[in-house]
Amino acid sequence: MRVEITSIADNVKIVRDAIAEAAAESGREPGDVTLVAASKTKPAEMVRQAIAAGVDAVGENRVQEFLEKREALKEYDPVWHMIGRLQTNKVRSIIDRVSMIQSADSVRLCEQISRCAGEKDVTAEVLAEVNIGGEESKAGVPPEGAERFIEEISRLPNLRVTGLMTVAPFTDDTELLRDMYKKMRKLFLDISSKNHDNVFMRHLSMGMTNDFKAAIEEGATMVRIGSGIFGGR
Repeated sequence: MRVEITSIADNVKIVRDAIAEAAAESGREPGDVTLVAASKTKPAEMVRQAIAAGVDAVGENRVQEFLEKREALKEYDPVWHMIGRLQTNKVRSIIDRVSMIQSADSVRLCEQISRCAGEKDVTAEVLAEVNIGGEESKAGVPPEGAERFIEEISRLPNLRVTGLMTVAPFTDDTELLRDMYKKMRKLFLDISSKNHDNVFMRHLSMGMTNDFKAAIEEGATMVRIGSGIFGGR
């Protein structure tokens, strides 16, 4: 069902209520979970409505689309995250325009992020993307290689690792999803306990419209909600 623009504020409230319920189930406060509005393909006016409704950040998948929306919405000054696969040749155009790159999935990409951040004299905040489902169609490092990957990129200048991100398989199998999210939480805690230099494990970004409550109950600190806010594409 397509959602009308006038209902976006209501949708944000519904999502917030669900976040609060899931946070309570895991013994946390609603404010412990960051709500990122995933706005891929959605027009700037719909994104403006979500910003007005109080989402914590706006997540974009495509660089050109992000740049156009950022210009259209500059007076509202939202927090922007890059949540989609990022090509190395597009890094320079966003490096000082986003607060976080959630999709750091290779050393090569992170080296380019580091170089571009140095040129702009900024520190880029990144999440290491983990391919928890082992899907060939998805980006991310394998879980067993995540710590080594983080150790390597944490040595790069002008880059700070602040957590993990994953895109779980799309499935109705809730138990399978919970198992994957439990594994992500364990990985998050294991890496946190090592106290690697320049690694600050604050964020565990996992869960989307179809499964964000389960993700929160299993430890997510950040969820990326698209259709739950904006309606279907």
